[in-house]
Amino acid sequence: MRACTDQREMGMKVGIIGSGVVAEALASGFLKHGHQVVLGTRSADKLAAWVKANPDSQVGSMAEAAAFGEVVVLAVKGGATKDALTLAGAGNLAGKVVIDATNPIADLPPVNGVLRFFTSMDESLMEQLQKAFPAVRFVKAFNSVGNGQMVNPALPGGRPSMFICGNDDAAKQQVRGILDQFGWDTEDMGKIEAARAIEPLCMLWCIPGLLRNEWSHAFKVLHA
Repeated sequence: MRACTDQREMGMKVGIIGSGVVAEALASGFLKHGHQVVLGTRSADKLAAWVKANPDSQVGSMAEAAAFGEVVVLAVKGGATKDALTLAGAGNLAGKVVIDATNPIADLPPVNGVLRFFTSMDESLMEQLQKAFPAVRFVKAFNSVGNGQMVNPALPGGRPSMFICGNDDAAKQQVRGILDQFGWDTEDMGKIEAARAIEPLCMLWCIPGLLRNEWSHAFKVLHA
C-alpha cells in the first residue's frame, strides 16, 4: 500500500471502496475536511492521476481500505457491490459504518431519460447487501446526486437535502455529521426499507441530465 506523506492526527480514518468518479469525489471531500483516506481498488492504475493531484492520499487493495477505515464508503457500480464487499472482507467491515453510495443501475439503455434498475420496488440493493453482510452497519447516502455536487455544493437555493436510511441509529448520526461537514441537510427516512424509495431518486435526478444535459442540481425538502 502506498505510504501516506502526511499522517494526519485529526479527523477520521476513511476507507473508500472504488476507483470511479464518485469514489474520487468523496475521497477528495474527506481529505478536504481533514480526514485520512485510503482508496481501495483492484486497479491502482485507474487512480494514478487522482493520486498525483492528492499526495496526502493512500491507495491499496479493497481489503486494505476496509481494514483502515473507521468509516467505509462503498462507491462502485451497483452490479459490482457484492463482489467488492467480498474482496474488502466481511471481517474487515464487521461492526463498521458503511456509507452505501451505490445504485442498482442495470446494463440497459435508459427509456426517455429514465434509467433501468435490476432491483424491484420490493427490495432495494442496500437490503440485499445488508442480508449478505449482516454485521455491517449500512447507511444509504450520496446516491441521489452527481459526483460534481457531492461535497459542499454551491447552489443558489442554499444547502440541499440528502436522504439517508439504515437500521442503526448511531451509524446514521455519524453519517449526519459527515453530511453537515460536506454542506448538506440530512433527511432521515428511517429503516433500511426506505432505500426502496431513496435509490430511485437516482433515476429522477438523472432525467434532466439525460434529456437536456443538465447536471447541476440537487433535491431540497422544504419544511413548514
